[in-house]
Amino acid sequence: MIEAIHLNKQFGDFVAVRDLNLVVEPGELVALLGPNGAGKTTTVRMLAAILPPSSGQARICGYDVVRDAQRVRGMVGLLTEYPGLYGRMAALEYLAFFGALLGLDATQCRQRSEALLRQFGLWEVRDRNLESFSKGMRQKMALIRAMIHDPPVLFLDEPTTAMDPQSARTVRDAIGELRSAKRSILLTTHNLSEAEELADRIAIIRGGQIIAAGPFAELSRQLLGDPAFELTLARPVDQDRALAIVRNLVAAEAVGNDRLVWQTAEPHVLNPAILNRLIEAGIGVYSLSEQPRRLEDLYLRIVAEDEAAPALRTR
Repeated sequence: MIEAIHLNKQFGDFVAVRDLNLVVEPGELVALLGPNGAGKTTTVRMLAAILPPSSGQARICGYDVVRDAQRVRGMVGLLTEYPGLYGRMAALEYLAFFGALLGLDATQCRQRSEALLRQFGLWEVRDRNLESFSKGMRQKMALIRAMIHDPPVLFLDEPTTAMDPQSARTVRDAIGELRSAKRSILLTTHNLSEAEELADRIAIIRGGQIIAAGPFAELSRQLLGDPAFELTLARPVDQDRALAIVRNLVAAEAVGNDRLVWQTAEPHVLNPAILNRLIEAGIGVYSLSEQPRRLEDLYLRIVAEDEAAPALRTR
């Protein structure tokens, strides 16, 4: 659905995007992450056929973004970070205008507009001018505009910026539904918890290059090691005995005065064995759980390693 092959963009002597390769499959959501100035927006503009690449190739649904630019623009929905709504238009009027530009007839446009405005809680204000909308409402309208023609590909740049938690939740739920409807979505965001929740794969871009890409679980295992587990004892006085027993099976460490932690690639084998041995020794266990891993930890690790070493390539 989305394919970039050795994509480059240069502005004079400044290289904004360098040898970028990316594939997004049907029904997949990929989060493109990176610091400000990393090349995220430039990449999206090239893929949306707004900005021509300096070299390389990009295709949307098989259509070349340069040779078939007009067709590509009709197949993508684009939410930019600064949407620039027409403030003097009412919501329905605004959507009718853009629906007509995208080739929808009046009936189609009205049906799509009503469905989307209801979904995002804006139907009751459909006749109000957009200049009276709050920042969050405007962001919702920009997303509705991007979706009005039911495109197979969506580019979403910071879709929940300026939204209150309830509105942001509505948008994230809608994005999840769109993915399950077999659209392909490329999401750029600084909200790492949002990316972790929504994305099938993560791609991290820095200095115009993708330095790491893959599912969060795979990248976590590669860069942070095997999953970590924490066991809490029922009685703190048992910690030394428990540690000695567990260390016969795995390299474990004591934490605080009542917990043990370890990493393993085979928790389904190791963890039951640990529990059995502790129970046989008369040591009570209060809980055993996998320690959560955050995308923030992974992101910071990848960026730090890239600063100190050649670019990492992962698929």
